[in-house]
Amino acid sequence: MSRAAVVEAAFTVADREGLAAVSMARIGEELGVTAMALYRHVASKDELLELLADRISAELAPLPPGFDWRAGLESWTLAQIQLALTHPWFIDLPLPTARVGPQRMRWLDQGFTVMRGLPLNAGEKLRILGFLAQHVLGEARVQIDSRRAAASVVRRRAGLPDDTPVDELDPVDLAAAEPFADLEEVLAHYADPESLPGLYEAVLGPEGVPVPPEPVGDEIGFGITVILDGLEVYLAQKKAR
Repeated sequence: MSRAAVVEAAFTVADREGLAAVSMARIGEELGVTAMALYRHVASKDELLELLADRISAELAPLPPGFDWRAGLESWTLAQIQLALTHPWFIDLPLPTARVGPQRMRWLDQGFTVMRGLPLNAGEKLRILGFLAQHVLGEARVQIDSRRAAASVVRRRAGLPDDTPVDELDPVDLAAAEPFADLEEVLAHYADPESLPGLYEAVLGPEGVPVPPEPVGDEIGFGITVILDGLEVYLAQKKAR
């Protein structure tokens, strides 16, 4: 028994059963001890969640050397989104648990490292990483909540138990059940040139003829690209000044 063993057990339970299942009693059961025995190593469940929030950052592999600032920040951001998609309970962690522990400090350091040489002070770099972290949380929540909603629909339609793993569900059915799968068709259906002129022209064109949507590529990568485009403009303006 050790603090590390308690955190690893919590990590295993969260992966298998979700964050809601993480309790002192459940972790004690996982380790074969009483819940009271855990308090010798972890002061409270709140502290356990803080340790768990730091532990998940250990799953982030170090960025390879040689990235320029843009490719580095793109990889830094995308890795965190992919981490959340792999461990969906990440977005269920209460925000106050996201204190800066050793693993999170290591990952934060990598963000600062890829921005070496940029004409930015420490405060600007920290705000940029914070803004990208907010994007991670927002993008991950949309992706995870959409997948959870789709899985719920597929289980219900197939008469399957609520705890049926997602990887046992039909991928085609999951894609069709995505909450926003038919968003463009819905927008085109309800667009009206009088009450919704901006929407109407965007999806149907000035003449009311449907405008074929231009592919945006990877949805997750698109958001990161737009953000980094903005940062590139900010850097250019700062250099000019």
